[in-house]
Amino acid sequence: MAYDFDSVIERRGTYSVKWDVKDGELPMWVADMDFRTAPEIIEAIAHRAEHGVFGYTEIPEIWYDAYVSWWERRHGYKMKKESLVFATGVVPIISSTVRKLTTPGENVLIQTPVYNVFFNSIVNNGLRVVENPLVYENGEYRMDLDDLERKLSDPQTNLMILCNPHNPVGKIWDRKTLASVGKIAARCGVTVISDEIHCDLTLPGAEYVPFASASDICRDISVTAIAPTKAFNIAGLMTAAVSVPDERLRHKVTRALNTDEVAEANAFAVTAAVAAFERGEAWLDELRAYLAENRKAACEFIRGRIPSVAPVDADATYLLWADVSGTGLSGKDFCAGLREKTGLFVTPGAAYGAPGRDFFRMNIACPRSVLEDGLSRLGSFAEAL
Repeated sequence: MAYDFDSVIERRGTYSVKWDVKDGELPMWVADMDFRTAPEIIEAIAHRAEHGVFGYTEIPEIWYDAYVSWWERRHGYKMKKESLVFATGVVPIISSTVRKLTTPGENVLIQTPVYNVFFNSIVNNGLRVVENPLVYENGEYRMDLDDLERKLSDPQTNLMILCNPHNPVGKIWDRKTLASVGKIAARCGVTVISDEIHCDLTLPGAEYVPFASASDICRDISVTAIAPTKAFNIAGLMTAAVSVPDERLRHKVTRALNTDEVAEANAFAVTAAVAAFERGEAWLDELRAYLAENRKAACEFIRGRIPSVAPVDADATYLLWADVSGTGLSGKDFCAGLREKTGLFVTPGAAYGAPGRDFFRMNIACPRSVLEDGLSRLGSFAEAL
């Protein structure tokens, strides 16, 4: 490999949310990686920093070009420049859009188990969460489209948040499924916000389908949140975009972002995004290969040494989702005991909704030596049960 993913980077003392833990604890929970970002991005940021003046920043044409080119080249989807709007993050996009497109007391549908912040974006805006639980059978997940239609048919529900690829289960939704979601949503008068922040973190050879590309219907009812932050480990730089092909819907989303003051770039946001999309491709491909080996190693370890725990096969994200029902413990109790006894900090699945209560989520985006440490702690705890 041309890039280094094996070096352990000391993150304590850097105000890291992830690493603000007790001495001896190993945090493998929140979804940021323990790798330095691409050298090409670091170089671009350093060059910008050398200028020394960090005033207000506008969004230049090169920013739009970088997004359009990347999605066409990597994902086979041609976005129009005018559909793109800058935002400081995917979560601000979701929360602002939820607030703009709904009235307090209405319903927003999500597919659980799912990224826990979706709950916050709904409840904090005075809305009700409606769950369309994913179906878990034979170690795999699928959507329950019949249940989806029943719940979207409620006139109190006019918004759905889709996770594509899905966090935490790592599922890449196929084109047929996404087209079905769009058809149902349109028939029920429902707009779909699609969180696609994990789209570039697929296994080598696997590809995600942008929701807006699944059909003309999907395109016209979609608000798609995208960013280089997850794939290139630059979440702290607060740089993202929303793609809204429909002009009237885009006007509403643009007003939402501007009203909430989350549509202005900091001095490094444009530089980092452009560098990622224009110069980071080789680094990303090596990262994906490294993460695939981490996933393979983790699944083989668990299946070989901890038969009471069942990792779920995934084609995307760097998050390992595992079923602990075979241990006789809930995910919450399993994770609490794991942290208390070994210092390994992973997330109980109940954080992502009731269907996740028998699971945990583990972040495996780290140097191989750190992963081996985490797996060793996991193994020693499980074997002692």
